[in-house]
Amino acid sequence: MTVHHQEPDRPSGRTPGALHRLGAFSARHAAIVIVCWLVALAVLQALHGQFGGTYSDDFSLPGTQSYQGAQVLAQDAPGSGGTSAQVVLNDSSAPLSSVQSQVNQSVASLQQLPHVLSVQSPLPSSTASQNPAALSSNGQIGYITVTFAANPTSYGTSYLTGVDNAVAPLRAAGVEVEYGGPLGQLARPKASDLSSEAIGFGVAIVVLLIGFGSVIASGVPLVTALISVVIGLACLGLFAAAITFASVSPTLATMIGLGVGIDYALFLLTRYRQQIMDGAEPATAAGRAVSTSGRAVLVSGTTVVVALAGLYVSRIQFIGRLGIAAAITVITAVAGALILVPALLGLIGRRIDRFCVREPVAEREHGTEAHEEGFWKRYARRVERRPWWFLAAGVIVLGILAIPLFFIQLGNIDDGADPTSFTDRRAFDLISTGFGPGANGPLTLTVDQSNVPSANRSALASNLDKALMNVPGAASISQAMPVGNGDALVATAIPTTRPQDEATTDLFNNLKDTILPNAVAGTGASTYVTGTSAAQMDFTELIASRLLLIIAVVVALAFLIILCVFRGVLVAVKAAVLNLISIAAAYGVVVAVFQWGWGGPGLGVAGDVPIESYVPMMMFAIVFGLSMDYEVFLLSRVHEHWMRTGEAADSVAHGIEVTARVISCAAMIMVSVFAAFILSDNIVVKMLGLGLAVSVLIDATIVRLLLVPAVMTVLGRRAWWAPRWLDRIMPHINPEGDPSER
Repeated sequence: MTVHHQEPDRPSGRTPGALHRLGAFSARHAAIVIVCWLVALAVLQALHGQFGGTYSDDFSLPGTQSYQGAQVLAQDAPGSGGTSAQVVLNDSSAPLSSVQSQVNQSVASLQQLPHVLSVQSPLPSSTASQNPAALSSNGQIGYITVTFAANPTSYGTSYLTGVDNAVAPLRAAGVEVEYGGPLGQLARPKASDLSSEAIGFGVAIVVLLIGFGSVIASGVPLVTALISVVIGLACLGLFAAAITFASVSPTLATMIGLGVGIDYALFLLTRYRQQIMDGAEPATAAGRAVSTSGRAVLVSGTTVVVALAGLYVSRIQFIGRLGIAAAITVITAVAGALILVPALLGLIGRRIDRFCVREPVAEREHGTEAHEEGFWKRYARRVERRPWWFLAAGVIVLGILAIPLFFIQLGNIDDGADPTSFTDRRAFDLISTGFGPGANGPLTLTVDQSNVPSANRSALASNLDKALMNVPGAASISQAMPVGNGDALVATAIPTTRPQDEATTDLFNNLKDTILPNAVAGTGASTYVTGTSAAQMDFTELIASRLLLIIAVVVALAFLIILCVFRGVLVAVKAAVLNLISIAAAYGVVVAVFQWGWGGPGLGVAGDVPIESYVPMMMFAIVFGLSMDYEVFLLSRVHEHWMRTGEAADSVAHGIEVTARVISCAAMIMVSVFAAFILSDNIVVKMLGLGLAVSVLIDATIVRLLLVPAVMTVLGRRAWWAPRWLDRIMPHINPEGDPSER
């Protein structure tokens, strides 16, 4: 077994490290550093306002069958390709035929809009084709199908002005007009998470005041985190001008940026206050805080960014760019912690505890007070006496919470789960009333018969129609008809169930994998199921097939980082395994709340919904990275004590004693920040907010207070073992800096 011993303190005349110099410089030149940050904030905000891009859920999945089917339609029948959306009409007092002229006028105006490939009317029209199936049996509900060259969400909200002008005659005639599908998503009220951020900040202030007692000390993490996040969001907006980011990206980046920004500043502040209490000068204290806790911040931030970058292993741009969006604010949060925080501390100096609501406290280090065992050290001693009991208790609790995970249903949440204040939800309800819930997610069946001889095409169409009769789960399937140049046959299948239901996915798979291929077997034709709903189901299938790969890559990368930092094989294995268990428990809570409906209505969710396909992948990368924050901060103190004393059990007790309070406060702040986003109208944001809040809560309580001390006690000295050959080749990364800087 390789046992590491601490090197003697370096001579006091030795040049301080780069992080120490950075922290001391920022503190000594506080005014200049703060002004530079404020100028950067103003400039980036101005650039963002002038050149910033928009966010859109427009993305493609090359290689999937739905994408290939869309390409076939785009080539053979351009008017049938693109992205379709519905303009839903409802006249509760009379049939829509009574406003025939207004319908025709609106259809003609819609055809003139830019990016529109084709328009279908529910009523006879001289300028557009008619779709009689788009008129309800009583004639009072109908929908105009507009096919766009791309997803209309990519056109920006200004595009809605033209759509509104086009349908103005119908509204003037008293007809209710709602937008469905992608057009309805474009028309949603612009999401504002200011209330969520305000609530999160309010709770953070209370937690900081209770935990640290100082008004000024409570304000520093909040101010620096806010400035860092705003700068990060401005950078994200500038990137969005060149790269398409999902609409949820800024909210996700705000959640992560605020959480880690407050945490990182808090860990630095805690070390700084201890240095001030020990008599150090402010600039020196800031330098030491950055060279010690700042190093842990750098390691933790790197771990979070690596975990988020690992999402690119999915080879899905939509997912990878969500990770990049979150990583941008993590990077600015790390920069804010290492540069802006020491500048503010240098400006405040010894006045950090001038305005107090209780007696200031900071970390307990070795010294006269270190031998007075406080609550956390006594607790750690209890864990040492019965480690297997605490380990079993933690595993049982997490195991129970993880049970719903085994019943998870990945899918795409349809518009029927949105608030009724959204136009796409009202359009969804109208279509369900007039045509059945499945009409909200039609499946376009496409057959590429370009390789089929002309003489055989009639027989192919006949066989296809026979195969599409009485398909289980289909309310109706239209006759397959040639479109465009005749090389493609197209039919439309209407499911009996709404788009997010598992039965709709079963119908999609049955058509894609069995019915269509069997109907054209031996003819040389190729079959596809395409359209918006089909693309979403392909996306879910792709996510499910690559989720385990993402988990494996992120776990492996995090394992290597922990191994290099703490140079203990079993410590790294323990970190990976415990984080996997805690994330599984968080998944279980999300499934129970949203999929099983245990509290979903109370959160503003209409009915039970599937788990949005990319939420588990995003949650895993984010939570695994964030949980490593607390892992690094706790283990760095345990490792520091172990290097100094060689006492394994006492090192665990010491690490818990000096970090439990600050980790608990940091976790409560992060939980409050994430939980506040449950108030969002966006269900995906609700899922992520709840999932991340529960994950952090589990990680900071059950994992850090039960499982970690129990496992470390059981492992003892073996926790820090590494083969000699591995110890020689690993880089030396000290998360707490040089001993003389502590």
